[in-house]
Amino acid sequence: MTATDSRHAQPRAWKRAVCWLVAVGLHPRANTTTLRVAEDLAARMDFVEGLVLYDLDGTAARLDLDRSTVKRHVAVLRQLGALAWVRHGTKRNLHLPGRPYAGTATIYAATIPSVYDTAMGHQLDGEGFRARVTGYTPEGRTDAIEEARRDASARAPRSGRARRFTTRPVDNSPVDNSASQARAPHSLSRSPHGPVQVDGEKKDTPHAERPQIPSRTKNTTSSTKGRPAGARRSPLQVARDIQTARQVRPLVNWVQGTPLRKLAFALRPLIDQGLDVQRIVLRLDDWAYGWKPGWRPTNVPALIAARIRRDTEEAARSAAAAEKARREEAARAAAPHPMDNPEWRAWVEASRPAAPAPQDDGLEADVQPTDLDLAMIRQDAIRDLDLVRARIDLAGVDDARAFYGDSLVERALFPRF
Repeated sequence: MTATDSRHAQPRAWKRAVCWLVAVGLHPRANTTTLRVAEDLAARMDFVEGLVLYDLDGTAARLDLDRSTVKRHVAVLRQLGALAWVRHGTKRNLHLPGRPYAGTATIYAATIPSVYDTAMGHQLDGEGFRARVTGYTPEGRTDAIEEARRDASARAPRSGRARRFTTRPVDNSPVDNSASQARAPHSLSRSPHGPVQVDGEKKDTPHAERPQIPSRTKNTTSSTKGRPAGARRSPLQVARDIQTARQVRPLVNWVQGTPLRKLAFALRPLIDQGLDVQRIVLRLDDWAYGWKPGWRPTNVPALIAARIRRDTEEAARSAAAAEKARREEAARAAAPHPMDNPEWRAWVEASRPAAPAPQDDGLEADVQPTDLDLAMIRQDAIRDLDLVRARIDLAGVDDARAFYGDSLVERALFPRF
């Protein structure tokens, strides 16, 4: 299971894949006997996980084949990528009560190789044994539609005549209610309408002035308390949550004492995020990193809920910080450049000092930039920090700080995101 590139499958999909693998001739020793062995395995498979006991002697007896023949064709299925070992059988005696000898059974899992998914146009999520089909390519969708139409036409009645529905006549004869006409109608309150005794005197109490008796409705506040609207879970989804918790609990030592229903309820946010069993186990192991060996929390569901809430808050803060940085960068990029203003540009050109005359010694003069030049250079560097980084690479950090200032150098060396 840990080394195979094939994905696990249920018996029906597995049988279709095996028939295709044998039909296209991917293995020279695959034949009809291979299909018979596959049929026997599929008939005994777990419908959810696709697990099946090897049962070599029983398979040979049911198919009237030799044991070596069954071994040979099971090996063919493994080589095709259609079977993966879940547990290797051994001859060690388990010492079961009432049995002198009982060895460890071999368990296989039904798998489908990637060559079949590629041919059928399947789109997969994940890799290896826990991968699953999430969609189809355009060509695969067309082939799936055609196959569904062929299956529907094969299941249609051969006569071609529509099914006829017959209706029975309804007996609407009058009912004799003469015996009930002499009875009084049902009372709308706990006591019939009439005079009541108040302080020794009789007083008529009108029906409208009577206190309204609250209706006896089912109290559902306890079952929906703290649950957001629309978050009611179907029984099928609850069963799937429990199945996920049943697979997670043996793999994480600090949750093994938690009841399945409580653990499934605590893992619901992770399941709703689309995490499979392996990713949930990795998340739980990551939370336990750094704990003292042998320590276990007292209230596992509360701890899981707190960690999920903390991770959600940290993710929200990180997303908010990234969005803020993106907006600031977009605002800086959209800010107009000072030189785009024609009046400012004309003033700068008019205020620019004349270039110094060349020296008589023939050497190039060391021209120092003026304050106005530095201001213009720094305005350009604000829009393009690569200029600052280039200055750092050519002249060093100290020269860049003297030329551009500490703020621009810090922004160039340590960006905010």
